[in-house]
Amino acid sequence: MVTKKTSEREHLDDDWDEDEEDSMKGRYLAFRVHEEDYGIEIQYVTEIVGIQKIAAVPEMPDFIKGVINLRGQVIPVMDIRTRFRMPPQEYNERTCVIVVNYDEHPIGLVVDSVNEVTSISEENVCEPPRVAYNESARYIKGIGKVGDEVRIILDVSKLLYGAEAEALAQMTAA
Repeated sequence: MVTKKTSEREHLDDDWDEDEEDSMKGRYLAFRVHEEDYGIEIQYVTEIVGIQKIAAVPEMPDFIKGVINLRGQVIPVMDIRTRFRMPPQEYNERTCVIVVNYDEHPIGLVVDSVNEVTSISEENVCEPPRVAYNESARYIKGIGKVGDEVRIILDVSKLLYGAEAEALAQMTAA
């Protein structure tokens, strides 16, 4: 039997989920890779940790650096510089791992540094320029205008595709 109190509580929980999603809309975690500013929607970010020992996993693509053990959870780690075919850089005290939720699986993104959480209104986000429609452009969701600067907004759901995504899902399911 469903009581009125129970159904009201469920309704409140539904409203809370929508409110939480609305409060994250237009909010991005800004970070830097190879002198460029990027952003990812904050709703995908689970946490940010300093760089730590990464255990290599054989037969992974070169941009998958391996896995880390984060409080008992094995998390695959992707180096954004390598993924975007940028020159390598040694990790330092500013290097961070942004743990994101990718298709219900955690994945770490190695970036040069994390800047801030910023708000970018929908009207200040535009499509990437047409000249950018090449292989690497598939990762770009849009270009965010922040004052006189721009941030390349990445599409977390497109950082991996096909067999890459399946391989990482198997790593985290183990």
